[in-house]
Amino acid sequence: MTTIPVDPALQAGTLRPLAGYAAQTFQWELRGRVGVITLHRPERKNPLTFASYAELRDLFEQLRHADDVKAIVLHGAGGNFSSGGDVREIIAPLIGLPAPELLRFTRMTGALVKAMRHCPQPIVASIDGVCAGAGAILAMASDLRFGTSRSRTAFLFNRVGLAGCDMGACAMLPRIIGQGRASELLYTGRSMSGDEAMQWGFLNRLCTPETVLDEAIALATEIAHGPTFAHGLTKAMLHQEWAMSLDDAIEAGAQVQALCMLTEDFGRAARAFAAKQVPVFEGN
Repeated sequence: MTTIPVDPALQAGTLRPLAGYAAQTFQWELRGRVGVITLHRPERKNPLTFASYAELRDLFEQLRHADDVKAIVLHGAGGNFSSGGDVREIIAPLIGLPAPELLRFTRMTGALVKAMRHCPQPIVASIDGVCAGAGAILAMASDLRFGTSRSRTAFLFNRVGLAGCDMGACAMLPRIIGQGRASELLYTGRSMSGDEAMQWGFLNRLCTPETVLDEAIALATEIAHGPTFAHGLTKAMLHQEWAMSLDDAIEAGAQVQALCMLTEDFGRAARAFAAKQVPVFEGN
């Protein structure tokens, strides 16, 4: 029988706010219930470094225990999302390293994707301009993606002699856009335009460059004012049910729904429905 795991930190009462979090390698801002992460090296199209990989991983792990952040927006400064791993600060130093050190690096980058998928807050990526390599992975690992016609998403790993399976791409990308389309992008490394990304289902919404961030924040705010405990379980089940049989998924869903029916938000929704009102959710 499938059982629903309980986070030990929740049992231990270690929930903590992130309003005062001070990021070193990107910008962090809390707008109401929405945490906004800005990759902020616009002069280089917001590349990632060893330090930013690690800090992003650590932030998403902390978000599992944050009690003041209910949704996340991830975007890049200066009209680009992210150009991926910094050629000067990551790619060049990796050449010549022994296998154990290389494995430590690749496991760290994978741990960032794991942290994004395991934090309970839905993540909305706001994508404009360049979205390449590890930047494309961050967009892929988000729950929802808003983009623009001028966005260019490319999984560039084959261009530097690497396999397309980096950071879970061979597992996640086919589930988003289909096996054949994912295969094309991962074998060729070509850019997917914003219009194509919308047609293929990679993007949830196509926006103008001037409005994409505001629209992403608006959706994240809407999500953040919903039944956030239930949202967290929806995200967990979207992730976990990939590896379940249909019978196991139905049983897991039954357990999750029974748990949600014990929440105050379920009672609030029932009373609001009876009174023909809009429920006000509190996430408990």
